Amino acid sequence: MSEEEGGSTLPRRQLGRHLREAREALGMTLIESAKLMEWGKSSLQRLEKGQTEKIRTHDIRLLCEQYQLGAERTSDLIALAEQTAVKSWWHDYGALITPAFDVYMGLESSTRGLTQFQPSAVPGLLQTADYSRALDVLYFPNDSPEGIDRRVEIRTRRQGLLTRRNKPAIYTAVLHESVLRTVIGSRKVMAAQLRHLADLSAHPNVDIRVLPFRAGLPVGLSTGPFLILDFDVDKKGKPRRTQCGLRREFHWRNLLGAVDRSGQVP
Repeated sequence: MSEEEGGSTLPRRQLGRHLREAREALGMTLIESAKLMEWGKSSLQRLEKGQTEKIRTHDIRLLCEQYQLGAERTSDLIALAEQTAVKSWWHDYGALITPAFDVYMGLESSTRGLTQFQPSAVPGLLQTADYSRALDVLYFPNDSPEGIDRRVEIRTRRQGLLTRRNKPAIYTAVLHESVLRTVIGSRKVMAAQLRHLADLSAHPNVDIRVLPFRAGLPVGLSTGPFLILDFDVDKKGKPRRTQCGLRREFHWRNLLGAVDRSGQVP
């Protein structure tokens, strides 16, 4: 990610989706709407796709008037537009955060709950620094020690999602027994990692379960690692929507591009 891309990806995409839905609800085409704004079609298209870097609240207000949106809806969209200028902490790590992982980070940071299955490694949110470092040395043998440290730092900062005082996320992890028995780094690293898992499981918002070898193969279609994110409801009790849906499953292979380049194991 370039230094210019300081705004948050998630609000940009949410804003674009809401504007597109409002336009389509009126039966307006991109060309018709852009003409009223005295824009080119591509400018409005980029805005609706969340690809516009600098968003002016004045333009959003005009679009809301054009789409006949009420005062409350307009206020919500203007608030989203203001959020696009806010730089999230992970943007400080530059190219280590790929566009795909940037989207995921925006979702992860706003989730109220996560459910995860991991059959091969301890999930990133549960890793000790030494365990993370041992994995990253394997994934990125050409990285400098400083580069590895930055990758570990990202993962450590992500873990604040579970330990923060104000509304920590509710996390359920199902780990295959092989995760606990596969030695990553050294026996000392693994011993510390297992103690860390035991300590975290004492938190009321963290539930760590183990799928034992004796359970055998799963019945039905086999599945790899997956992660489900859940989001809060709004003031009316309706689930809040994100650009990826109300409840989104991230399958491991959908994030391979992000993992290969950023080294972050969701």
